[in-house]
Amino acid sequence: MPLLKRGPEIFPPALFDLAEDESPWFVAHTRSRQEKALARYLMPLEIPFYLPSSENRVQRGGRNFVSYLPLFPGYVFLRGSAAERAAAVRSNMIVRLLEAPDQGLLDEELRDLRRLQVSGATLVPAPAMFPGDAVRVREGPFRGYTGTVMSEQGRLRLIVSISMLRQSVAVEFDRVNLSLADRPSSRVVRSAAVA
Repeated sequence: MPLLKRGPEIFPPALFDLAEDESPWFVAHTRSRQEKALARYLMPLEIPFYLPSSENRVQRGGRNFVSYLPLFPGYVFLRGSAAERAAAVRSNMIVRLLEAPDQGLLDEELRDLRRLQVSGATLVPAPAMFPGDAVRVREGPFRGYTGTVMSEQGRLRLIVSISMLRQSVAVEFDRVNLSLADRPSSRVVRSAAVA
């Protein structure tokens, strides 16, 4: 049973064929939980947008519920002229508009994301983790340990420094077992052996 219909994700269907000089990309930072409402507002105005989402299935009390959540909560990707930007802001659902300094890069990344969606790939939002970020191990024998991201190897593994050891010892964990820690990253243990 769906909680809310999927709603529009992309408009127009040929969004990626629009000319960059006439319809540059920009990003709408929306008010809390207003992404879908903004998309519904933009459609009749024919303002081009992309709101990538993923299916979320939950079982409660023996019943299945399906919802569609934005992959990037709080953000909707838009294209358009200055007049279309002004019309989007009049929705009162946008906190601010973010300029895209590298139009080509944003276009390429969004095209790749759309291709993955169309191919049927299961996309799961994941927090960005960068060297220096404090993380906590969520599962396994090291559950509860915190450390600092040293580097990311490939796409699936992170090397994390375990502060408790007070040495330049790195431990490799599956990325899915890590979450960003609540504490700010203040200590970064550096090790020449970490690649």
